[in-house]
Amino acid sequence: MAARPNPIDMAKYVSARRALDYVQDGMRIGLGTGSTAAWMVRALGEMVRQDGLKVTGVPTSSRTAELARQCGVPVATLEDAKWLDLTIDGADEFDTDLSLVKGGGGALLQEKIVATASDMMVVITDASKQVDHLGAFPLPVEVIPFGWQTTKALIEESLIGMDVAGRSVTLRLNRDAPFRTDEGNLILDLHLRRIGNPRQLSLVLNQIPGVVENGLFLDICDVVVVGASDGTVEVRDINTGTVTHETVDIREDDNLFVDIAD
Repeated sequence: MAARPNPIDMAKYVSARRALDYVQDGMRIGLGTGSTAAWMVRALGEMVRQDGLKVTGVPTSSRTAELARQCGVPVATLEDAKWLDLTIDGADEFDTDLSLVKGGGGALLQEKIVATASDMMVVITDASKQVDHLGAFPLPVEVIPFGWQTTKALIEESLIGMDVAGRSVTLRLNRDAPFRTDEGNLILDLHLRRIGNPRQLSLVLNQIPGVVENGLFLDICDVVVVGASDGTVEVRDINTGTVTHETVDIREDDNLFVDIAD
């Protein structure tokens, strides 16, 4: 086996491995974006190459599409696939209702479209992402470039009446330039600290002209797989109301323990 990853990456790896138990031959699978999803894509590619698994991947970003092709996972667009059997993705936060904050990697729009076009969404994560109330992680809001300052001001004004603990809004940067999504849009990060009513906030934000989508994923996630560095996972299924604890078998011939570009 190659050098084992650090404890954080090991937790991501085992959650990704466990999530792939939901994959069946012939499935159309939404492929998430981010470091945890990257482990999943690479492990999926190994199943395609070594086990002959036949699947079609629908990436949620150009980064994921490139990684999937490198790993040998056949890639299609959502337009070609039309509907998906399963989406596997990470999250920046999740609560006990399996509500999520996503978009730390800037792919929230495609991630939400792909997830809602799937029969099932499985989120892979580690225990550090669990919160009692969403909002500790900045909430990303994708906005069009035209008039973004006005959109920002409207968002700040709307937050005055919301049940949140903070109201700071910042433009996401990529070094010295504004960060651009795959669609050429901008990201405003809302530093709210606590979101008391995620459903109300999501509705209000999406009614503001210039807002394309927000990073609140509500009533979308079916299962959260929480990995730990010791190889154990906790599987929470919102539909069955079950929480199970399992151990993921880490094979000694695994060749995925190398650095992954996030």
